[in-house]
Amino acid sequence: MNEKFYSLPEEKQQRIINAGFRVFSQNSYKKSPMQEIADYAEISKSLLFHYFQNKKELYLFLWETACDITIHYLTEYGCYEPTDLFEMMDRGMRAKIQMMRKYPSMTAFTVKAFYEQDAEIHIAIQQSYQEHFNRKALNALSRINPQDFIPGLDLAMMYREMYLASEGYLWEVFQRGGVFDTAKLEQDFSQMLAFWKHIYLRKEQ
Repeated sequence: MNEKFYSLPEEKQQRIINAGFRVFSQNSYKKSPMQEIADYAEISKSLLFHYFQNKKELYLFLWETACDITIHYLTEYGCYEPTDLFEMMDRGMRAKIQMMRKYPSMTAFTVKAFYEQDAEIHIAIQQSYQEHFNRKALNALSRINPQDFIPGLDLAMMYREMYLASEGYLWEVFQRGGVFDTAKLEQDFSQMLAFWKHIYLRKEQ
């Protein structure tokens, strides 16, 4: 735990976090200047290095913070409660929209970080991603009833396909400029959910 950082007032913490998300989402890891992050956070560069020893420490801190924020919002929106997978995903979408309002650049940052190839942080990001994805996938799959779906369906494969399609949608938006329109995101994702329900759910006799 970064005690120096967490001793700051919450408003200042959020300002630094959002500044990091913003700069790292707009540039590659190597080309993201710490000075620019400090400027957006309205603190000095030396003070930023007081809280984080180097850029790698800040980057990985932001990644783990994004994961923690996501889990917090998913829990708050009851995403782990339904046994209906699609209800779970619908609540997850609403949680993500609220996250975007408080942390406007976080989603773009996580998409950018996932595809970041810099050797200094690539392995750590991928290992963390697999841990979080596997935990989320196991939680989701353990709660659903296989009888709700078409016979013989590989539920793990279905969940992974839907997850990657959702991530691909965000990547496509990011490639077009990284501006996430939450109203359009909600509309598009609702259409995707309806499509998946039509394909995967068992048809009533």
